[in-house]
Amino acid sequence: MPIDAVVFDIGRVLIEWKPESYFDGRLGPDRRKQLFQEVDLHGMNLGVDRGDDFRTSVYGLAERHPEWADEIRHWHDSWIEMASPEIPHSVRLMRALQARGTPVFALTNFGIGTFEIARKVYPFFNEFDQAFVSGHLRTLKPEPEIYEHVERDTGIAPDRLLFTDDSEKNVEAAAARGWHTHLFTTPGTWAQRLVSEGLLTPEEAA
Repeated sequence: MPIDAVVFDIGRVLIEWKPESYFDGRLGPDRRKQLFQEVDLHGMNLGVDRGDDFRTSVYGLAERHPEWADEIRHWHDSWIEMASPEIPHSVRLMRALQARGTPVFALTNFGIGTFEIARKVYPFFNEFDQAFVSGHLRTLKPEPEIYEHVERDTGIAPDRLLFTDDSEKNVEAAAARGWHTHLFTTPGTWAQRLVSEGLLTPEEAA
């Protein structure tokens, strides 16, 4: 079956997402590890990705952990520094596909507020043919409902979608629905996959 559309995850595929590295730089690795052990920052962030208000979630967590309050608030106040930089080769691949007439969708665990911040910094966030954002949909990968949204809203059959994500669980959930999948590790291997599928030439994928 030919591929009718390509679906990109965003974090660690099109932009970096390294909150631990950010806090390592501010606190040092040992104190950062202590922070992440004592405060469920990633759990809070999952709530944001499911649609919770960004500022309320971060600042509320800071109030519950006054000993770490200043550090926790950085998750909100310096968020874009954790979600940077973009991954240029991946962005080029996205645009090359669209130049060939292949629709490109985003399927991402991303908060409503954080997505709006990123859109102002990264122009390509406004270039997807359609973006499926977990915060708006109130469901997260790898839950089946978020994949159902893509199938229903685009009208494209599962076996005509090619999806890349850096999470093995997210890829497996899509594959279980019949999607073609690629576990993202580097832009180069993703480029090779797009060439092997006949979606790009080697020159276009460079």
